Amino acid sequence: MKKICYLFIVSIFAFTSCENDLDAVDALFSKDQVKIEEAKDVQLLYSDSAIVRVRVSGPKMLRHVDHSKPKEEFPEGILIEFLRSGTNRTQGSLTAKYAIRLENQSKVIVRDSVVWKSGKGEELRTSELTWDDQRKMVHTNRFVKITKPDEVFYGYGFEADQDFNHWKIINPTGRMMVEGLEEPL
Repeated sequence: MKKICYLFIVSIFAFTSCENDLDAVDALFSKDQVKIEEAKDVQLLYSDSAIVRVRVSGPKMLRHVDHSKPKEEFPEGILIEFLRSGTNRTQGSLTAKYAIRLENQSKVIVRDSVVWKSGKGEELRTSELTWDDQRKMVHTNRFVKITKPDEVFYGYGFEADQDFNHWKIINPTGRMMVEGLEEPL
């Protein structure tokens, strides 16, 4: 009889002590907070065939975990360093005051004071730049300024391969040096 009474008391506590008020739990966090993960002083490494190719860092990253539109956002700026194959040395860099990676679209968009620098002394400045991973291209329709060691190019619209080895300005403006032309008489 003692055992039955003891089991009865234990079962009453087991069924009554673990109750949660769902409204109280919901009040702790908003639905928006649950869908966003926040990280500070972030450094991400991207590799291909076990070789680190890109290092991404920023003071703050927001990861939106919405399954239909997942994205990573860098609202306080980003530094992307392109590394030489097999080394930890930088062959180029990209900085901006804002960046967003749209995972389902395979795109990275950087905005506000975008500066790309190559290891060859080239520099691109624009207000917005999009990297399309599916097409392996970088592009913008905004104003661009490209500085090389011996000349400067201006224009609207820009396309390049993702390594910036081959690039073009869609609508160039200003003066340009052209080799092979004879001087006018």
